[in-house]
Amino acid sequence: MRSGGRPEGTLQGPDASQTRRSRSLRERIGSWFDRNAGNVFLLPTFLIVLLLSIFPFLVSAYLSLSRIRFVRGGFEITFVGLRNYRKLIKGSEKRHFLGVFGDFSLISWLILIVFVALLGYALWRYLRSGHRISAAGVIYRIITFSILSYGMWYLLKTLSSGGRPGTLAVTFIYVFLGIGCQYLLGLGLALLTTQRLVGRRFFRVVFLLPMMITPVGIAYTFRMLTDTDKGPINPIWKLLGLAEVSWVTSPWGARWAIMIGDIWQWTPFMFIVLLAAIEGLPEELFEAAHVDGASRWQIFWNITLPQLVPVSVTVVLIRMIEAFKIVDLPNVLTNGGPGTATESLTLHSFFTWRALDLGGSAAIAYMLLIVSLFVGISYANLLQQRAQR
Repeated sequence: MRSGGRPEGTLQGPDASQTRRSRSLRERIGSWFDRNAGNVFLLPTFLIVLLLSIFPFLVSAYLSLSRIRFVRGGFEITFVGLRNYRKLIKGSEKRHFLGVFGDFSLISWLILIVFVALLGYALWRYLRSGHRISAAGVIYRIITFSILSYGMWYLLKTLSSGGRPGTLAVTFIYVFLGIGCQYLLGLGLALLTTQRLVGRRFFRVVFLLPMMITPVGIAYTFRMLTDTDKGPINPIWKLLGLAEVSWVTSPWGARWAIMIGDIWQWTPFMFIVLLAAIEGLPEELFEAAHVDGASRWQIFWNITLPQLVPVSVTVVLIRMIEAFKIVDLPNVLTNGGPGTATESLTLHSFFTWRALDLGGSAAIAYMLLIVSLFVGISYANLLQQRAQR
């Protein structure tokens, strides 16, 4: 001990003050890390999402409002506003994007009237439900039903006599017809493999094989199958008298060739999800129905199908999001032909990008985003409420 009563080695004066400040700073930093540990660990993920998703999203949005010219030593970007979008809807790309309108037939009018009547009935049921009705909900449904009615009118107008579907209508055909067939086939196969049949476990594995093949591989496979000159099933075509008929030279033949390939690839996805849902249903419901003397059709319609609605809504929504982006099959199988008969919106955007019209390509991509987002949200809002009842 020194004469002053302080232990030896104790800092005094400026050194002691600096040590206390350093210790206080470390304590504050440590306390801050303790309070924000979760945010600190999430920071790398946020930066990756910002770099790989949000930043390209904003850049592509700006490109869709611009015109890019490649010049010596680089490129020039000129802001043009909504001209790229106006070109798709009213300008030089209108026939390519929207197609050509034909004349309405009696069948087209009947389909449109029935569709609008169903939408009106759905709106009337919502207004009569009496619970959770809001002004915003009513306005949203009126806008949704109006757009859906116009969408049906647009499809029928391009599919009528003298009309020609554009890339927007072709994409709708792929999405709605393709997913409808995939769901029905997947549900049928799932119900079939839940029966006590010989070899059902083997077929459960076989039905999953198409989903494991790449879309490009499937496209080349169906390109060979639809070749009536050198294809592996050419002898069968000759026996049927179809040796001189080519699928891909007819607009609807080429579309069906693409949809068959897409159905063959994605039906297993519907099958495996619906199969898991069916096997997860409680056995007590079916036993009680058998005791009450219900037929198989009654059991399916009143027990199985209502129980599958929540799963069906989800699986169809997932598949719908992917179907809007179809590009591999039409690109490899038909190259968008004949003409633009099988060209989807994604393929349209790719061809435009390949022509170095980057602004127009980005505008097409954002039109696809807007359409798929509206259809997905409308589908989820309209059917998810029924699934939760």
